[in-house]
Amino acid sequence: MNIKHLIESRISVNRFDTSRALSDADISELVRLATLAPSAYNFQNWKFIAVRTPQAKERLKEVAFGQQKVADAPVTFIIVGTLDAHAGLPQALKPSVDAGIMPQTVADVWVGMARHTHPGNPQLQRDEALRSASLAAMTMMLAAEGMGLASSAMSGFNASGVKREFNLGEGDVPVMLLSIGYAAAGNWPQKLRKPLREVMEFA
Repeated sequence: MNIKHLIESRISVNRFDTSRALSDADISELVRLATLAPSAYNFQNWKFIAVRTPQAKERLKEVAFGQQKVADAPVTFIIVGTLDAHAGLPQALKPSVDAGIMPQTVADVWVGMARHTHPGNPQLQRDEALRSASLAAMTMMLAAEGMGLASSAMSGFNASGVKREFNLGEGDVPVMLLSIGYAAAGNWPQKLRKPLREVMEFA
């Protein structure tokens, strides 16, 4: 399917087929594709926790206001944005430098710029964490569609509870939950959107 069709056919699923599982290879492929999303400076300031065992699902469901799809979907990802991304930027850029994609001089400039603007600016760090994790989550949703799967993104969860239950650190920001699996019968079709005239303007 082409990308236009994937976007037009995607729905937010509340009912998952509990009889169909996802393999570790499928789960890993979803994460691999998600990591191809863009991020400022190529920070890659994200982490993905694949919640798939019954015990882990129950712990997550408890801090996700009892949403049943957390238990029913084969996997629910905790999409995490990370703070202090500037500290790891040299390591994040090194593979691109080693591959000849980016000159070391450019990488050094990027590292210098990030180290100038990000330390001591928690709002900027948080904004970048939210942006990067959200871009990765949307990329994962489209990847799921392309693999014949369905997804449901959730903002309904207790962030401090998620951090406690899944041992996240101070620099980890739970951005959203993303359940992925096979859709069961009874889901709504894609809900209608506002007309372009209400949301678009030319400048």
